[in-house]
Amino acid sequence: MTDTTPSDAGGAPRAPRRRRRLLRWILGGLAAIVVLLIGGILIYTQVGVMGAEAEPLAAAEANPGLTISSDGTGIVLSPASGATGQGLVFIPGAKVEAEGYIATFVDTVVDDGITVVITRPWLNLAFFDPRPLSTFTELAPGVSSWAVGGHSLGGVRACQLASDADALVLFASYCANDLSASGLPVLSLSGSEDGLSTPQKIADAKGELPANATFVEIPGASHASFGAYGPQPGDGTPTADPAEVDRVIADELAGFLPRP
Repeated sequence: MTDTTPSDAGGAPRAPRRRRRLLRWILGGLAAIVVLLIGGILIYTQVGVMGAEAEPLAAAEANPGLTISSDGTGIVLSPASGATGQGLVFIPGAKVEAEGYIATFVDTVVDDGITVVITRPWLNLAFFDPRPLSTFTELAPGVSSWAVGGHSLGGVRACQLASDADALVLFASYCANDLSASGLPVLSLSGSEDGLSTPQKIADAKGELPANATFVEIPGASHASFGAYGPQPGDGTPTADPAEVDRVIADELAGFLPRP
């Protein structure tokens, strides 16, 4: 029987060559899509990052009762004296620099002796940070009782790490995973004027937490009131004084965090 498969001048069939060429085009196209996707994510995570407000940060750094140490993993806020052995690993909200929360915890650290480790999430988004809780607790070896918490998206990540902690604290946030049967002590701090993690969203996600979780809504606080990084798009208008919000946060943490 005569072979009628089209061939090139060298006698090789054309069909396999066309298939190989098509496969190269497909693989090249997929590679280009992956490169564009990665590039888009990198650009998104680096554009519009919110940094600390200068005045609150400077006041915190000048406080003699506060010791600040920092590296690429996180910022450790320690009391100059009177440490209680209690600690909080705090995960920032999306695209907010860790320094934007230093002022928030001055009262907690200086007045109540609680050590706070503010993490530096990969790519400024806790969603992309797979590191375990121990990565951050190791920064403060003198602490023996740890809570994990976070603001906004950082709180969502904190919920995922909560099984390795002694307690969970949500700052204008809520869980996406079910902790209702965990028996874990949980404190949820929210703001009445929050335009992002609204009071309704907090209420709708209540079922993900243990029945005995403590909920505290701070009157006049907005989403950005839980940090000192300036106003945030989509947020409500705060009516509470930032210093008063920080004081309420400190009082609630002091009464909630487990002791060694």
